[in-house]
Amino acid sequence: MAISVNPYLNFAGNAREAMEFYQGIFGGELRVLKFSDFGMTEMPADGTMHAALVHPNFTIMASDAMPGAEQTWGGTRNYIAFMGDEFEVMSGWFDELAEGGKVGQPLAQQAWGDTYGDVMDKYGIEWLFNIAANTGGDLPS
Repeated sequence: MAISVNPYLNFAGNAREAMEFYQGIFGGELRVLKFSDFGMTEMPADGTMHAALVHPNFTIMASDAMPGAEQTWGGTRNYIAFMGDEFEVMSGWFDELAEGGKVGQPLAQQAWGDTYGDVMDKYGIEWLFNIAANTGGDLPS
């Protein structure tokens, strides 16, 4: 049996823009279907019904919110967590996600030995990075 868990993000009208931003950072193949592709005339024709950024190691999916659902319900807070040992790749992703966003915890070595940091990107999506120790990379200053 094969099982995977993939984040599905929801945006208030700018899903395509956000997904193109993520593709520019992570690479991969981006597929986008518009509401008009499904004949949904009550929705903005160029709005994103479904997008998938398929990377060799993960898939991120997204859509634009349906009218009235643009706000997150109270108490809901989600993070996308990257765990790995590719220091240079992952620290580069962290830096690119931080452009126009806000770093909560800069990348730094932690008591458990790994490098950890978190960032909210310019679209309000929060990302956690845990980079395994002994990867041969230098810690950011």
